[in-house]
Amino acid sequence: MTLHENEIPADETLVRSLLKAQRPRWADLPLSPAGAGTDNTMYRLGDDLLVRLPRTADTGRAVRKEQEWLPRLAPRLTCRVPEPVHAGTPTAAFPHAWSVHRWIDGAEAGPDTVRDWAAFGTDLAAFVRELHHVDLMGATRADALSWYRGGTLGPCDEWVGKALADCRSTVGPALDVDTLERLWRDALTLPEPAGTHVWLHGDLKPTNLLVRDGRLHAVIDFGALSLGFPDAEHAALWDLPPLAREAYRDAMNLDDTTWLRARAWAIAVGVSGISCYWHTFPAFVAECRARLRAILTDAAGR
Repeated sequence: MTLHENEIPADETLVRSLLKAQRPRWADLPLSPAGAGTDNTMYRLGDDLLVRLPRTADTGRAVRKEQEWLPRLAPRLTCRVPEPVHAGTPTAAFPHAWSVHRWIDGAEAGPDTVRDWAAFGTDLAAFVRELHHVDLMGATRADALSWYRGGTLGPCDEWVGKALADCRSTVGPALDVDTLERLWRDALTLPEPAGTHVWLHGDLKPTNLLVRDGRLHAVIDFGALSLGFPDAEHAALWDLPPLAREAYRDAMNLDDTTWLRARAWAIAVGVSGISCYWHTFPAFVAECRARLRAILTDAAGR
């Protein structure tokens, strides 16, 4: 399944050719699909490895960012994060950087894997606090470490407005787009965030949170790693049940203004996901719709 016009499809034949050229001792290990997102395609390699292939040149730059920064961040984090063990180089057949990581056992966070959602929200908050307090190690908000989600809401208004309009024409009355737009516009009037920039994971949705024995075990997919204000980091909380969301907010001690900005970021990501992937990635659209419904339910109850 291709999602982008400039995407180079990755299949088992391509992966084996890359391995034969660059890591021949791994080339004959068992290989099986291990999931695909909007930015990357993954294959499990043997019992202990994961091949990660970006879909486009832009996400290839994100792969190089992971290769550079994950080894520096990992020793400073209690929760397990991906460990790159091979930095794949571009070839004629696949002109992007690619990676091999250690395989991390675990299941996606969900109702069948999490035992206690309040405890899960507290554990996730502990990871976020820890990440946000890691020294910047000389990094600045520039180039690959500069992403819109670490900035302010105002510069995003034009494309969010277009995405809201797209949602009206695609989802239609099944989603209360008028209320979502009102919540977004109300957030634009809030004071802008202040303070220093911090490390941001950038995409803490359930598919990037691995669970073992009912508890948070690992955080994966650092392709959106950046520096910036932390508000958007909290946006994925509307992908989790209310118990997790409230426990996280309490553990982080987030004030009302920060929480409303975080909700606005959640709206922005949700409507843009529907707009961009309505025709190509229905599973991801369903995730975005669920997030937006949670926002509307949450807002109606306050």
